Formats: sequence, C-alpha cells, structure tokens
Amino acid sequence: MSRIDPRIVVLSVEVDGRLKRYEGLAINASGTKYANALQNEAVVEVFNLEKETRDCLLSETSPYNHRRKRKRLLLEAGRESVGVFPVYSGDITSATVSQPPDVKLTLKARTGFFSNGTLVARAHPTVSLKTIAAGVARDLGLKLVFEAKEKRISNYAFTGGAGKQVEHLASAGEVDAFVDDDLLVVKDVAAPLRNVTHTLSEESGMIGIPELTERGVKATMLLVPGIRLGSNFTLKSNLYPAINGDYTVYKLDFDISSRDTPFYWIAECRNRNRMFIKPGGGYLV
Repeated sequence: MSRIDPRIVVLSVEVDGRLKRYEGLAINASGTKYANALQNEAVVEVFNLEKETRDCLLSETSPYNHRRKRKRLLLEAGRESVGVFPVYSGDITSATVSQPPDVKLTLKARTGFFSNGTLVARAHPTVSLKTIAAGVARDLGLKLVFEAKEKRISNYAFTGGAGKQVEHLASAGEVDAFVDDDLLVVKDVAAPLRNVTHTLSEESGMIGIPELTERGVKATMLLVPGIRLGSNFTLKSNLYPAINGDYTVYKLDFDISSRDTPFYWIAECRNRNRMFIKPGGGYLV
C-alpha cells in the first residue's frame, strides 16, 4: 500500500508592510487566472486566524478607511514530498468575518487592484516593444517575461491607472500581455511559452474526461507544479484519444482546500491548430 502524501496549503497576508505566513489552518481557496488583461481573482476562506491579524485586515479593507495602503495575499500549495509552489498572488480588496465559534475570515483579491489607483503618463515617439513592456513591468513592480517578436512602435502614449497599461500594451503591440502572479508575460498571439510544458494523462493526475469547448478543451487535474498560463499543454487521454494533442493554456481555475476534497487545477486550453478571428480583426485566443 502506497504512503499518502499529505497536502500543504500556505496563506501569506500583508500586515503592517510585511507578509505573515500561515500553515496548518483550515483554508479553502478558489479563483481564476487569465492569459489576457483581465485581473486574476481569488476568494480565500481561512478559519480561526488570530484576532490581531484578523482585526487589522478588517480595518484596512473597510470602506471607511481612506488610507491608501497595499494589502497583498500569496497562496501556495503542494505536497510534503515536493514542497509548496505559488498558486495565486494578488491584492486584497475586501474582508468579511463570520460568527463564532469557528470564526471564518473571507478574503477577496485581484491582481493589479492597488496599481490601478496609481496614475501614470507615458509617451514615446518611436520605441521598441520590449522597452514599453519593461516600463510597464517596472510600474507594476513585476518581473518581465518577454517572448514576443521585437518590433518598433510609433506614437505610443498612455495616461491612466498603471494596471491598465497591460491592456494598452497588448493592443499597441498586437501581442498577448498578461499578469501571472509576480510576472508580466508578453508573447506572440496564441504562441506557447518557451520551455514551459506539461503532459496530462490519467497517469499524471487527470481527473475524469476532458471536455470539448469552442476553443479547445477544458481539463481537470490534481494540483501539481508546472501548470502556467500561456504554457504548452500536451493532452494524452486513453478514453478520448480524438482530442489528444498540443494546446495552449489561456485560463486557469484553482479549487483547493487544506482539509476538504478539492485540490484541483481546471485548465481551459486553446487548440494550437485553430485560430479564431475577432469581429473587426485580431485573434481570439
């Protein structure tokens, strides 16, 4: 009989400018990450957090608190045999609390929520796409992953919330641009990230049978490292071989719990051999 590999779920929240790390508590979390300019979102429930931290988060996220202060959230998960890996990172937007005895604190978070409140103005007569991307990453405090074909952009101008630059960058460069935790990813439309690939089969953690969608497939799997937005996804299903092949991940849901059943990725992937045209031009991926 094989030994059970216990799961680990770690929640870190920012309190007074530093991250406090919690492991061993009852934690439930779900959310969605997008390979486009939409803000990644998450809902995290944590039980019996100590009162000092709970009160701080409730006060800082109150609509009556007019102090503008960033409150980060980092969710990590994994197994004892492999350790933890990042699942989600974002800014806490709200906090609510339940009745005792088991006090549940519910945190909602979005990526780029804090940076959208910072106004920036950028203008370049002629500049390289990579230079623009590096400036956006710097404004957002992110590391840049640039895998798009280099090009020159004329008359680039932007004024608005810093987080909105991601959408403007994608439009100006005709590329995929999105935030993945602490990374700003810029790549060619529909192209997979280089050297980031995952093979999914019944033997590697696939749950059930993948569903066909209008863009490709939707597959549920155990939570494992190596699944990333924009990455190559090779599907090998013994029960449904007609859908086997290479895909690109464009949407990634997670549903995890430290003590209940869920511990899943749900990946929606685009068929690499099909291209969908948007009304008015451009690609739908």
